Order: sequence, then structure tokens, then C-alpha cells
Amino acid sequence: MSLILIIIVIIALAFDYTNGAHDSGNAIAPLVSTKVLDPKLAVLMAAVLNLAGAFIGTEVASTIGKGIVNPDLIAGEIGLILAALLGAIFWNILTWVLGLPSSSSHGLMGGLMGAAIAYQGWDSLSYTSIIDKIITPLFLSPVLGFIGGYLLMLIIAWITYRCRPHKMNKLFKRLQIFSGGFMALSHGSNDAQKTMGIITLALFISNTIPTFEVPFWVKIACALAITLGTATGGWKIIKTMGNKIFKMEPIHGFASQTSASLVIIGASLVGAPISTTHVMSSSIMGVGSSRRASAVRWNVAGSMVFAWFVTIPASAIVGALCYYVISLF
Repeated sequence: MSLILIIIVIIALAFDYTNGAHDSGNAIAPLVSTKVLDPKLAVLMAAVLNLAGAFIGTEVASTIGKGIVNPDLIAGEIGLILAALLGAIFWNILTWVLGLPSSSSHGLMGGLMGAAIAYQGWDSLSYTSIIDKIITPLFLSPVLGFIGGYLLMLIIAWITYRCRPHKMNKLFKRLQIFSGGFMALSHGSNDAQKTMGIITLALFISNTIPTFEVPFWVKIACALAITLGTATGGWKIIKTMGNKIFKMEPIHGFASQTSASLVIIGASLVGAPISTTHVMSSSIMGVGSSRRASAVRWNVAGSMVFAWFVTIPASAIVGALCYYVISLF
């Protein structure tokens, strides 16, 4: 591999690491906020299951590598991938510092779009795939997360309304460990594949590999990177997810994690690179709304929705600017 390709692989793995640290709150915030698990133990569990989830298919990797830009139109322009990664990392770091649970995934996709447009214009984008696999899931997955959390919480409340609160609280503390594990597994199945797709795209357009197929060493490297990132924990994100949307109890943590995990694992199986942050946040809102609308701190929710809408265009602009700078050299 060329030196620039090696640099791209290293930066991509660094992005994967920040993705794990940024999004670790998705899986463990409810576990920590409801005091079901010690934070260190929760982080360790999420890290191990993120590692396992990274090996569930490569459909999302294919969408990232072949469904956003036309590989034939960017063939040989390896600097484009570097620019895309820098745009995504900038947005990740900015929202990490602010403690805002935005989408690392859409930051990566926005960076790739912006760099591709800067190189070959608007014709370089695969619009049909972007609409079907990215834009539609961008709006649909949070809606499904909200509805799923709302309905599951109502069903659980209806089933357990005659039970003693203390007994149910004890039961759902145990069940929440499983739902948190399911959430971490589904997170790994979707998010780790995004970096796999970027690295494989870089290998393909540089003619390092003959066909777009994720090499085994790429799977291993991306799985380990996101696992290490998760192990460090994103504590600001955990605080926002676990306490600022609404105050959760174990039963709410179980409902929100279970509904979000089902949406995420379903998206992974069809190759849709959705935002685990979007889905988990909206699921928590749905669970909170099932109690009463005032239980949700909608001002915090509003700031997160704002971040969702600006992530792709903001990271695309940064990706385009990075490409212009890189092209000078």
C-alpha cells in the first residue's frame, strides 16, 4: 500500500475509535442512569458486545462504499477519502466537546459527499441509493424508535399494572442488562461496518483490491477500534442520554433499549447505515412520552433534533474544504 493509503487506514481507524467513544452512551446510558450496573462494568460489557456485533454481515459497509458515491467516477483520487474522514472527525470532536449526541455516521457520510462533490461535482453522487438507504432511514429510523419505545412502554405498563412496583423494579433491573447488551451488539453491527466501507472504498479506488469486498483484516481492525473507543466511554454523552431527556427507571431503560435495538439490527440486515444516536434518543423520548408529555425535557430534545439536521451539510462543507486543501498538495 502507498503511504497515503496507510495514513487513510490509520485515520479511518481513529474515526472508528472516536465513533465508539462518542456513541458508547447509546448502549450504557440507561444502565448507568438507572444504577443497574457500575459504569466501568457497563462500559466493559458494551465494548465486548460491540466487538461481536461488528462481525454481523457487511451490508452496511457495501452501502457506504458503493451507495453514496460512484466508485468509477472517483477512481484513483485517494485524497478524497482522506478529506471525507477529516470532515467527519471534525464534526465528531466538536459535538463530543459540546456533549451533544449527534450522529457520527451521518458525519462520515456528509464528509464523503462533500469531498466527492468538490472533486467531480454533483454527478458523482448516487442519488437513488442516497435517498433509499440514507435519507429515508435518516427520517424514518427516529420515528420508528419513538413509536417503538412509546408502544412497548404502554404494553409493559398494561401487563404489569397489577404487580408490585418494588418487584417489577427488581425484575427490570435484571432484564435491562440483557437489553443493554442487545443494544451494544446492534450498535456494533451498524457502526463498525461504516468504517469498513470507507477503508474498502479506499482500497478499491486505489486498485489495491480488484473487487469491492471487505477484507478480513479490515473487519478485525475496525471491530477492535470501535471496541477500544467504547471502552473509553463518552461520559458527556452518557449524561445527556441518561438524565437530561427524562429521568429513567429500570423499566424505562429496558423499553427504550429493546425498541431501539430492534430498529438498529433491522437496519443493519438491510444495509441501511442509520444513526444509533438518533434511534436511541427518540426511543427514550417515546418511553418518556408514554408517561406524560411533560416528562420529556423537550428543550434538550430540540437541540438534538437541530444537530441531526445540520450534521450532513456541516460535515459535507468541512469535507469539501479539506479536499480543496489536500488537492493543493
